[in-house]
Amino acid sequence: MGKTEEFYLKLKDSLEATTKFPTEYLYKFIVPATGNQVQEIEAIFKGSSAKFSTIKSKTGKYTSVSVRVQLTSSDKVILYYRKVEKVAGIISL
Repeated sequence: MGKTEEFYLKLKDSLEATTKFPTEYLYKFIVPATGNQVQEIEAIFKGSSAKFSTIKSKTGKYTSVSVRVQLTSSDKVILYYRKVEKVAGIISL
C-alpha cells in the first residue's frame, strides 16, 4: 500500500526544515529475499549517482537495501520514494 499525500507533505516540510540541498540522501528499504526486488530498486536509481549496499537477514527471508544518492531537492527525495513504493513487498525505513 502506498503512502498518503499527507505523509509526503509532512516529509517535504521536514526535509525543507532540516536538510540543506544538494545533499547525499540515504534511503533504507527491506525487501523479500526471494524475488528480484533488489534489481528493481537498482533500476529505479539507474543513471543517478546511487551507491548500493545489501545485507541478508539472519533467516535469509529478507534483504536490507541501503541507497546513498546525491540529490538537489526535497522533491527529488520524494520522487524516488514514490517510484520505489511500487516495488512488491517493499518496506521503507
